[in-house]
Amino acid sequence: MTPDYTLAELCIAAAAEAWRGDGEILASGLGLVPRLAAGLARLTFAPDLMLTDGECLLVAEPVPVGRRPADYRPPVEGWLPFRRVFDLLWSGRRHAMTMPTQIDRSGAINISYIGGTFQKPKIQLLGVRGIPGNTINHPCSFFVPDHSRRTFVERVDMASGAGYDPARWEPGVRRDLHALRLVVTNLAVLDFAGPDHAMRLRSIHPGVTLDQVEAATSFPLARAADLGTTPAPSAEQLRLIRTVLDPHDARATVFKK
Repeated sequence: MTPDYTLAELCIAAAAEAWRGDGEILASGLGLVPRLAAGLARLTFAPDLMLTDGECLLVAEPVPVGRRPADYRPPVEGWLPFRRVFDLLWSGRRHAMTMPTQIDRSGAINISYIGGTFQKPKIQLLGVRGIPGNTINHPCSFFVPDHSRRTFVERVDMASGAGYDPARWEPGVRRDLHALRLVVTNLAVLDFAGPDHAMRLRSIHPGVTLDQVEAATSFPLARAADLGTTPAPSAEQLRLIRTVLDPHDARATVFKK
């Protein structure tokens, strides 16, 4: 039976769960699926989440993706210029979902370079950007649209963001706000509740097998005791995604045909 939802919609609903129970914090979804997921969480089970318009305003409802009517004005709740974001960030009152190029078993992520050395990389990426501060100061989750051995590596080429590997932590660096929550991919949902915070397989998407997930991962995965199938989005979640959050179906561009 063909499901009445797309893979992108499944991932948006699964990614929204990252913010469940977070309370009144800033939800930052960086990338299309993370942005839609944060908005979906706010509109369903997490009404206390704070969202921005992408510039400097806190808004009372998610700003839809794509074209909007000329007279559209999001309802404003407050002012949040860039410098004020750091007040939330440094105190743990933010939860960001980003899209790493590499991620390893401990949750270290890389968005900096692939291959070679720091001085002479084979492939230059973004650099570290704000990822080091994000990962040590507030909860972080991740979305990976192409679950493969190129992304899920034994050890990242550079740790742009901190994972749970104690060998990578310098003495004296605070760890009390460090928390990695979910990884949502095109194959599965994972977390870091394995032994010593190792990455753990939490659910597998409909139509995907355990062998497929393991074959696409460069390291052994712990498995949740209740490992099952990723829940399908509800009718209400689909309505919100399709008519409120992404009325022009930008999500159709997320995965290769």
